[in-house]
Amino acid sequence: MNEMLAYSIHLGNDKNKTKKAKEIAKNNQSNTTSFSNNSIQNLAQLSKANNHNLRKYDNKTELISVIYGTGNLINDVQNLYLQEFENARIEYNNKQTKENRKIQNYFEHISKNSNRDLCCEIIIELGDMNFWQDKTQEYCYKMVQVYKEQLQDFVTAVPQFKIANAVIHFDETSPHLHMIGIPIKERIQKWNEKKVAKSQIFTKESLTRIQDKMRNCCIKSFNKVYEQDYQLKTKEKGRNQDIPVSQMQNYNKVKKQY
Repeated sequence: MNEMLAYSIHLGNDKNKTKKAKEIAKNNQSNTTSFSNNSIQNLAQLSKANNHNLRKYDNKTELISVIYGTGNLINDVQNLYLQEFENARIEYNNKQTKENRKIQNYFEHISKNSNRDLCCEIIIELGDMNFWQDKTQEYCYKMVQVYKEQLQDFVTAVPQFKIANAVIHFDETSPHLHMIGIPIKERIQKWNEKKVAKSQIFTKESLTRIQDKMRNCCIKSFNKVYEQDYQLKTKEKGRNQDIPVSQMQNYNKVKKQY
């Protein structure tokens, strides 16, 4: 019987924005919670993601593989904002009668808005530490092709998610993919309008559908590239990912060291 592989797809989020967190905050004197925040809400958090994902803090770039974008995540996201929103920004400004309502830079506008995420990070992992611990470097690096296909599959599954940068890490306990992009919703009002819309693109229902499709695509890609006939472990009931990032060995350790 072939070995069963675990599959994880994780969308970074700010747990302090959840209903549960808001209820807890109401009962705290500070009106706040201390839940973790692994979303990217502003330029400072994007800079941290840039340093972590592209290994800027230790220069071990040979242990990563950039499969989309460049070696500068901040530039990639800023350029994507210009590409996707500049025309909409100009059109919006032309409709304004008051100068103070005009938006000069949409990237900076969203970065300064604490209620919006600047962009989103999605982490995908196939196989756990036990599966990868005895694999050769050559075997691990064949995952580049698998994750390249996952990237294309994600674009097909969620066309509203525009990817700015994607990088594979090989220096932790398993090869895994980091994708950073912008969820965009277009709507018609008095004029065409585009907005960053994470909560509208990624819902509980859509995440379940996305996960199901991505799981099937990933194991097909893996079996094709590795010429195997593996199957996936059953999804955990009620979860939108099989393995949370918190269970990735060394992941939090690396973040803490940085």
